[in-house]
Amino acid sequence: MMHKRIKWFFSNAVIFIIGISSISLFSQETNSNGKLFIIGGGARPMSMVERIAKESGIDNAGYGVILPMSSAEPDSAIYYSKRQFTKLGIHNIYGLDFKKDESLTKNKLDSIKNAKLIYISGGDQNKFMDIVLGTEIETAIHEAFGKGSLIAGTSAGAAVMSKVMITGKEKRHPEYASTFRNIETDNLETQTGLGLIDKAIIDQHFVKRSRYNRLISAVLEFPGKTGVGIDEATAILVIGDTVEVVGESQVIVLTNPQGIAVSHNEKLGAKGLVMDIYLPGETFNLK
Repeated sequence: MMHKRIKWFFSNAVIFIIGISSISLFSQETNSNGKLFIIGGGARPMSMVERIAKESGIDNAGYGVILPMSSAEPDSAIYYSKRQFTKLGIHNIYGLDFKKDESLTKNKLDSIKNAKLIYISGGDQNKFMDIVLGTEIETAIHEAFGKGSLIAGTSAGAAVMSKVMITGKEKRHPEYASTFRNIETDNLETQTGLGLIDKAIIDQHFVKRSRYNRLISAVLEFPGKTGVGIDEATAILVIGDTVEVVGESQVIVLTNPQGIAVSHNEKLGAKGLVMDIYLPGETFNLK
């Protein structure tokens, strides 16, 4: 009798453990994060657009939304962003514009939450975050990403991806320049971005506009972050900690392993910085 009870106990215990394991595996799969497709601006080769469609899955099912709030002309941003997809025969992508402090409807927010692709246009990253930061729009983007959607962005739409967002402005030199002229203390202006990628600071138009001084300043001021400079017509596909270079040019990765920066006469210095240059098709890990 005791033998039968022991056998019954262990049989049911195994079934229980298997059931718990299955629930755990299912939970991990359904709650896995999505992907990021971060474009350095400039031209978008059709092969890149095809990759976006494939990675998001909108070439087979679901839909994508274009968020044009970075642009001074949202309608034009929607038109030109959408046109490349329609050239591929993909018509299930729609523009969805928001204004600052507008009353947000459930339908518009659900359109973001349930989109398989969210594409953020170029323009001014500060304008985008001024509309989105701390709102239900930001929450909806994160919810979609958490459910496995692909979040893509170009130029300003690339800058907003990181938590520490480069605004493009210099504190010491108010007049705009496409690159920093110096590497100096308290000059890099940053704001809070979407934080879809936390380990890196994204810079764009990188090689074409020689933005090395700006990204060097970033990794000196934020030594725990990896600086990722993406050139034009080039993107990174981020899945977890794995990054693949997609497109036509290079991605520059800067790190400050020693985490030390010194200053003298308002100029920044450091030792042991590491720079890697990645080509299309190559991969690296964000540490």
